[in-house]
Amino acid sequence: MSQGATTPAQPNLFESLEALSKDFSRRFEAAATEQVLREENAKILGKKGELTQVLKQLGSVPGDQRKAIGERVNALRKEVEEAFSARLAALARAKREADLKAPPFDLTLPARESSLLGHRHPITRMREELITIFRSMGFAVHDGPDVELEANNFTRLGFPPDHPATDMQDSFWTTSGHVLRTHTSNVQVHGMMKQKPPMAFIAPGACYRRDDDVTHSPMFHQIEGFLVDEKVTLTHLRGVLSEFAVRLYGSGTKVRFRASYFPFVEPGAEVDVACVFCKRADGTRAGCNICKHTGWIEILGCGMIDPRVFEACGIDSERYTGFAFGMGIERVAMLRYDIPDIRLLFENDPRFLAQF
Repeated sequence: MSQGATTPAQPNLFESLEALSKDFSRRFEAAATEQVLREENAKILGKKGELTQVLKQLGSVPGDQRKAIGERVNALRKEVEEAFSARLAALARAKREADLKAPPFDLTLPARESSLLGHRHPITRMREELITIFRSMGFAVHDGPDVELEANNFTRLGFPPDHPATDMQDSFWTTSGHVLRTHTSNVQVHGMMKQKPPMAFIAPGACYRRDDDVTHSPMFHQIEGFLVDEKVTLTHLRGVLSEFAVRLYGSGTKVRFRASYFPFVEPGAEVDVACVFCKRADGTRAGCNICKHTGWIEILGCGMIDPRVFEACGIDSERYTGFAFGMGIERVAMLRYDIPDIRLLFENDPRFLAQF
């Protein structure tokens, strides 16, 4: 009884396999594009393909019949795979031939106009604005190397050998002993070693430190500024930075100096401006979250150039004095555009950049 129920299974499966064997070549040849060809191939060999469905029926076939059907399935699978590869190559050749025989493209034709126009990155815009402000105040623009000698990045700027900023955990070093500059203050060293006072420079450029969080990036941008002449005082520094704040944030912007330590200046100070978001630096209100309810926002560090820096650069520290200041361009841009995370400036997300 069991033999009578299963005997018809073998001819039926063989008939299905033979029908598929005669049909798949026609279907492949009829496929005019790669996409259609791949769809037809999936209909045969895919998880729900015709050949796969035949394999699922092998479990109901007696063992003595299963081997012959299995061998035919494997042979047919190989035929389908070879035919698919051959047809895929033929379509690629045909497309290539069509491209070669097509009329040549005229490269002199004018480009199509696009409504999606690009614009300068917020860091670039901020950098150019800062340069314009300082140029209008008489500062020249200088540049220097990104890969620097340790002496120019640290030693000549008054950093003791054991200062934390010289540690390899804070800086990027090359195998030859050079360092990726941690600030653009190295331009100050190059300027003072090559020129004689009086001089007034700003040095915009990239810097590199091993920091990475919402307010720090391994690569960031600074503007270092310095002025050297006879009888330069802290009053001159305050006047320059106060005027800078007014030109950047508008008339009436208040500035305050807080004593701070930097190895290459003495005395040194942090400079805060009245919060440009809540404008409550008069102490009459609580401020906002951005200024942490103080009414003030820190924007840069500064100070009078230490005589040791002059001596290391070959300038007479008895005759000349000077001041220096430095600020992060990303920091100023984040305050200008209310950007909460510095990493947004480097991710190049069009959805973010389109807002500026």
